[in-house]
Amino acid sequence: MSTAVFKPKENQLAPETEGRTKNYLNAGFSIKSWLLTVDHKRIAILYLITITLFFFIGGVFALLIRLELLTPAGDLMQSETYNKMFTMHGIVMVFFFLIPGIPSVFGNFLIPLMIGAKDLAFPRINLLSWYVFSLGGLLAFCAIIFGGVDTGWTFYTPYSSTYSNSNVILAALGAFMAGFASILTGLNFIVTIHKMRAPGMTWFRLPLMVWGHYATSIIQILGTPVVAITIILVALERLLHIGIFNPKLGGDPILFQHLFWFYSHPAVYVMILPAMGIISEVITCFSRKKVFGYKFIAFSSMAIAVLGFLVWGHHMYTSGQSTYASMVFSFLTFLVAIPSAIKVFNWTATLYKGSVSYDAPMLYAIGFMGLFTIGGLTGVFVATLGFNVHVHDTYFIVAHFHYVMVGGAIMAYMAAMHFWWPKMTGRLYPEGWARFSSLVIFIGFNLTFFPQFIVGYLGMPRRYHIYPEEFQIWNVLSTAGATILGVGYAIPLIYFIWSLKYGQKASSNPWRAKGLEWERCSSPPIAHNFEQTPVVIEEAYEYQQKIWIK
Repeated sequence: MSTAVFKPKENQLAPETEGRTKNYLNAGFSIKSWLLTVDHKRIAILYLITITLFFFIGGVFALLIRLELLTPAGDLMQSETYNKMFTMHGIVMVFFFLIPGIPSVFGNFLIPLMIGAKDLAFPRINLLSWYVFSLGGLLAFCAIIFGGVDTGWTFYTPYSSTYSNSNVILAALGAFMAGFASILTGLNFIVTIHKMRAPGMTWFRLPLMVWGHYATSIIQILGTPVVAITIILVALERLLHIGIFNPKLGGDPILFQHLFWFYSHPAVYVMILPAMGIISEVITCFSRKKVFGYKFIAFSSMAIAVLGFLVWGHHMYTSGQSTYASMVFSFLTFLVAIPSAIKVFNWTATLYKGSVSYDAPMLYAIGFMGLFTIGGLTGVFVATLGFNVHVHDTYFIVAHFHYVMVGGAIMAYMAAMHFWWPKMTGRLYPEGWARFSSLVIFIGFNLTFFPQFIVGYLGMPRRYHIYPEEFQIWNVLSTAGATILGVGYAIPLIYFIWSLKYGQKASSNPWRAKGLEWERCSSPPIAHNFEQTPVVIEEAYEYQQKIWIK
């Protein structure tokens, strides 16, 4: 593997677009023009602002949880308050950052650019999705302000539907609205990808990020209505005392788990499939090679989308589920690991003998590969019946989930932010600080969550704020890591904002990447993306491998 570093040096815009048409950022700065826009790029920026706000709100809850766990006595907050802390952390992060994050921001911004379209198929529905999502976020924020929720982010019944005295309905409606927004987004993406591709943009010339979002959209369309109905049933039982999930009223609490996890395990792939698409784009660009096994990566995304609907029962090994059903779900869970492994092996093969440049997006992509691999392998562990019974509801599960979601989805989110920031804003960020922040995040993440594998295996249950003293050393390490991780996430926020005014102007293709968004669009793109409808005449990722001189 040869190593090279290439830097974005050009400051001029592409000559075919320079000065001819206003870009989407300076085509009117009034608040009204932004709140009523139907431009997919502006809507993506609105999502970016909203989702970033929720990310840092959820991060504050996480830091408070870790501060409480610094000592075994539970001396920072009461039990009820601690319950609300981890519940609101989960609700905010899952429903208002991880699930909508990459599709709503980068899918919205990039899919029309990548396939040669002027906008998404339904621009007004796209704007509606942001308003619906924002309304859902407002309801969840009101639930926080009015005292919080203490059920856990899974809303397990019958506690959530009958016994909890917290703002369950308000938070559940917020999650319902966020889910409805994701249905609108998924519908928009599917129609756009089917009907609005540029001439010559065949299915097997699509960027792999588009394949990832297409598979994600299928999950959103088919799975989200199930959890939406489930949340409505919880609200009805809570308001009208109808016996749906409460056994005292003739209901079945296990029914809730089946309905909830039927959606919520595929929701993991809503979070991770777009992230995998991002990693494919970044790795092929910064290794200067055509991605290895394009069709295998594309079809593995579709395989994950299908198999993801068949594994929900592995969350229920200890809930009284039949042993035979658990064996089937265990086998299917092993099976769903195969297409994920295909992607990791193909990314590794793409890097092999490539002219690799270790710029910030590539550092985040490599971090993704390492952390997601650990998360995936430990997922195979917890798919095993005997091991799962031992570590069920311990910090081992917390660590596994965060290695997939934070180590996977958020690392990919950060890779995308750094890769497409010049395209979105027309400005470059300070590369040195970006590389430094990627290392801080990687170190902080591992120091936060790897000790949780150990303490979970030793038997510490999750969702308890009082624990035996012999577990304290692992929690001290984890809290120290969370502090470092928080600093690592704050650094990019600072330099991204700084770059909007002081950053060097970006060329139309600062990374010398392949793809319509880089080769046929200015930075930032014009209002309708392209001066003329592009015609695609080559396969995806046709890089001429060479070593770029610094």
